[in-house]
Amino acid sequence: MPTGSEIREQFLRFFEAKGHRRVHSSSLVPANDPTLLFTNAGMNQFKDVFLGSERREYLRAATSQKCVRAGGKHNDLENVGFTKRHHTFFEMLGNFSFGDYFKREAIAYAWDLVTSPEWFGIPQERLYVTIFNGEQGIPRDSEAEQYWREVKVPQDRIFAMGMKDNFWSMGETGPCGPCSEIHYDMGPAASDEGHTDCKFPCDCGRYVEIWNLVFMQFDRDSQGTLNPLPKPSIDTGVGLERVAAVLQGKLSNYDTDLFIPLIDAAARLTGVEVRRELAAERGSRSAASLRVIADHARATTFLISDGVLPANEGRGYVLRKILRRGIRHGRLLGAGKPFMYQMVFAVRDLMKDAYPELVETADRTAKIVQEEERRFAHTLDAGLSRLEADLQAVRRNMADAQRVVTEQEPLTDSGVGRAQLAQYRHQVERGMVYRGDHAFKLYDTFGLPFDFIMDACRDAGISLDVEGFERAMEAQRERARASWKGGAKQSAAPVFRDLAKTAFEGYRQTESEDCEVLAIVKDGQGVQSLKPGDEGEVVLDRTPFYADSGGQVGDIGVFYNTEHNAVVAEVNGCVMPVQGVRAHKVKARQPMHVGMKVDAVVHTEVREATMRNHTATHLLHAGLREILGKHVKQAGSLVDPQHLRFDFSHFASVADEELQDTEDLINKEVLRNTKVQTIEDVPIDVAINEYKAMALFGEKYGERVRVIKIGDFSTELCGGTHTAATGEIGLIKIMSEGSVSSGVRRVEAVSGEGSLKHFRRDHELESVVSTLVPRAQQSGSPADALRSELEKREAEVRKLQKELEQLRMKSAASSVASIDEKVRDVSGVKVLAHRVDNLERGQMRTLVDNLRNKLGSGVVVLGSAQDGKVALIVGVTADLTGKVQAGKVIKPVAEKVGGSGGGRPDMAEAGGKDPGQLDAALSEAYRAVESLLK
Repeated sequence: MPTGSEIREQFLRFFEAKGHRRVHSSSLVPANDPTLLFTNAGMNQFKDVFLGSERREYLRAATSQKCVRAGGKHNDLENVGFTKRHHTFFEMLGNFSFGDYFKREAIAYAWDLVTSPEWFGIPQERLYVTIFNGEQGIPRDSEAEQYWREVKVPQDRIFAMGMKDNFWSMGETGPCGPCSEIHYDMGPAASDEGHTDCKFPCDCGRYVEIWNLVFMQFDRDSQGTLNPLPKPSIDTGVGLERVAAVLQGKLSNYDTDLFIPLIDAAARLTGVEVRRELAAERGSRSAASLRVIADHARATTFLISDGVLPANEGRGYVLRKILRRGIRHGRLLGAGKPFMYQMVFAVRDLMKDAYPELVETADRTAKIVQEEERRFAHTLDAGLSRLEADLQAVRRNMADAQRVVTEQEPLTDSGVGRAQLAQYRHQVERGMVYRGDHAFKLYDTFGLPFDFIMDACRDAGISLDVEGFERAMEAQRERARASWKGGAKQSAAPVFRDLAKTAFEGYRQTESEDCEVLAIVKDGQGVQSLKPGDEGEVVLDRTPFYADSGGQVGDIGVFYNTEHNAVVAEVNGCVMPVQGVRAHKVKARQPMHVGMKVDAVVHTEVREATMRNHTATHLLHAGLREILGKHVKQAGSLVDPQHLRFDFSHFASVADEELQDTEDLINKEVLRNTKVQTIEDVPIDVAINEYKAMALFGEKYGERVRVIKIGDFSTELCGGTHTAATGEIGLIKIMSEGSVSSGVRRVEAVSGEGSLKHFRRDHELESVVSTLVPRAQQSGSPADALRSELEKREAEVRKLQKELEQLRMKSAASSVASIDEKVRDVSGVKVLAHRVDNLERGQMRTLVDNLRNKLGSGVVVLGSAQDGKVALIVGVTADLTGKVQAGKVIKPVAEKVGGSGGGRPDMAEAGGKDPGQLDAALSEAYRAVESLLK
């Protein structure tokens, strides 16, 4: 019985023997492809090759690709652990042909590997194959049928299927074609519906697809027309977990050696007797929970290892859902303390041979998982409190409805009253129900298990709106699908796709003479010429212009005529629409045409400024790893002539002292004037394993790479332009640090002339400071002196403000000193309405309290106008609140100044926006009191 690792290795060795290049799995975060949430198929890393925008040095490849399907259109997370073959993380074995072999060879290879006793040796009598039957004007795939017959597949085991099952598209446009599948008969015991004699292609679970062969032979354009691809290609996929189940004689993927060690670890960490549970019925809740933990531990470990961090949106949100679902199932099994972080090491130990990077990342991954477990514990507690509050609210609402129905409280002589009464009667008849959308929020936001919510409702005697919960769940899935419409990348324009690679001479020089114009593109279409003033893209046979890539912006400059005495075009940037083909973004100054010769000249000062910032970025990366820890990895960058921006993985804000230490460290490297060594054409495994070069997150690398080495301080894979030595940078100044997203920080910095400009601005600021604080009085730095002076002046301002407030209060108090002259008798109640401008509300409250005390019994109304706004306060002594309520007094008063307000019976406040009506409003206070006393 072969192990999962042996099956993986067998597959790769088989195709290596057939002339395929073994290619290591790409990251779960698709490189340079924002259309995909996660890498979800083996072909993702070759997408640009199929689209024609990238060339590889091989035409045949074989991979074991790590994949995740748990978001977007692949959002079936709730099935994982409860079926035999659903997973979040899985491995996709695949073989690929990029315009080399096609259907005949692909079918022959697949059948040989699957059936040959030297390889998988699966009995032919348990296999079925499918082909495309032809639909929507696309003919039946008779070729595939013929080639299956050539390898001796009986005609009665070849089935024709429709577009849904046997036609594959990369997206709404781009490469597509028919596919052919190999299915295995697992036997009647595998049927989910208890079938004992069903026939293929019954979808009861007995017949399992183990290999899908996609024949990319069309290119669908924006009108939906299928145009034949000039070089048809092959993309196949074999689910390792499925084929392991077949070869190990298991009905469920979870019973293979790819999962059993993880299930054992989950059982040990949660205290479950694993063998007893696995021997029990497959539907056992404990067995399902162990499968969930095993699967989710794999997805969590690999996602974090590839740079994804728990967050509230995008990829991080999906990771958080997967991780918390695993934690939740551990709790269902009785785990009372964090355990999921220890599963990281179980995954590492099981899969480190195939994925050695897990050895390096496991400690950091475990720390992230442990912190998420701690945070989730608090979230769960909050969810439990919310659930209890919600259920209490349901009980209160039912009690209110029963009281209304019993006492007939609504006025049944009005239409509104009758409608309300009918609504309450319906509520009583239906009984207590907990809304499904509320339950879903607790499930989705707080992580409460659906079963737990159902149990709590049942214990409280409350029904749960299950249909409403499912509607909310489906609405969330639709939002997820809408957020990630994977794969809609356009194939490269033919004019670019058919060109040879541009010879790049920019590493050695910034001028290239007699360059031939190979192609001109205007508005996306190939043209033969440009007129003066036209803008377009020009491809030369060779160029010194660096093109946008690796975070570094493209060069700018000019094209001269071959006499070098006139500018033919301004070059405002350079890009690579197809890998290796450099397109110059130009504005023509003279007529240009295909075939002409030009001298290409890069703006040297701009290039040099960019080079300084790029080399500074490498030093900054290494410096942050030295100061903050080796978990720091690049998560994005921008290098242009003005500044550099560097995003990196880190859990917390970087302290000022840490930034200072980093800045000191990297500038010491600048002052050492260390040589920047460029090592060309290095095999990627040598670069990573021998040179210990950093491979950057989200970047694609070929089989041979370029290494930039700065002494013993920094070694990275990089195709950018750099200084010859660190001293050319001049100086690096960190300008800012902040958060980009959960777990990702951003540093911005300047170097060279950018640093000089910054220090000049600082010097100007020092001059300003010296006018406020003479240099002789500065005991520390100018910043300390300015800070001290500002604090001193702020204290003086606060002191003056306090004195002003005291004077205003004293003035207001003196204005009502002779209180008896200002008080009116309103129906036997003393009422004082008075204007006290420029007082704050706190001061007005104090004055109201003082005046109420002086009155002994009565009503006080104060109004203040300040900065175009009105403040009103009404105070009523305690003995009068039964007859006169402050809130009822203030309402008509506030209306006069265009405002509103309210409060307690003894004190109410309001605001307004018409100071011109304040006097009239205060006069209204007497009438308001009088109306309440009638």
